[in-house]
Amino acid sequence: MATTNSAGSKAKVYFTKHIDAEHLIALYDRINEGIYGKVGVKLHTGEKHGPNILPPKMVKAFQQHVPDSVIVETNTMYGGDRYTTEGHRETLKVNGWDFCPVDILDEDGGVDYPVRGGKHLQSVTVGKNLDNYDSLVVLTHFKGHAMGGFGGSLKNIAIGCATGQEGKRQVHGYLEGAMPPDGAAWGEMPLKDHFMERMADFGKAIVDHFGKHIVFLNVLRRMSVDCDCAGVSAAEPTISDIGIVASTDILKRLLMLLNMH
Repeated sequence: MATTNSAGSKAKVYFTKHIDAEHLIALYDRINEGIYGKVGVKLHTGEKHGPNILPPKMVKAFQQHVPDSVIVETNTMYGGDRYTTEGHRETLKVNGWDFCPVDILDEDGGVDYPVRGGKHLQSVTVGKNLDNYDSLVVLTHFKGHAMGGFGGSLKNIAIGCATGQEGKRQVHGYLEGAMPPDGAAWGEMPLKDHFMERMADFGKAIVDHFGKHIVFLNVLRRMSVDCDCAGVSAAEPTISDIGIVASTDILKRLLMLLNMH
């Protein structure tokens, strides 16, 4: 297990090359000082039969290690297996996420969080049930993403905590009118750098809300160029697994990830 102190920050970034429940838990125990109360484990649960999602057995052992925790997710903006709460719950069963309660945060609507110093957004709409949690553990499968370049912790909270319609539209910049069918809306969205800036605004609102009570773990395993939202159509990974990275600082952890080969 390796440790690095990030420049300009007191936060440490921990790394292990071993990808299993034992080492995931060990890294979490190094960074969990601020975690208390009711805990949401933010996981990307993926479309049905996705070949690259995190192993449910590993996540089960981790979730059982974290007291008073449940998995939290939100519905999608696009049509698919997780577009409705009913379809989402069926997908959870298919993918093996039935070993603990899964709170679909936007099942009963959304709530607005302020964005302090945002570039594009002054407030964002998150799943209403997020207010029920004292702490957030962001457990992320690190991989590619069609619009973000890669999908890490920021994508997991910025898109992953946004309500399926209003919140995710805020991130994508597609704010008005009915969504065109069959994904045609993608061509109407802003340039990708605007998308990433909006994603940063949204992520900042989540981080500011939880303060010292949020931590980040990234599993660098089966890193396809495609997000887990691609399901069975995701490309086969062409790079080797690397390990697990953990920190209390989302930016310092990201810098380490981008510098890894």
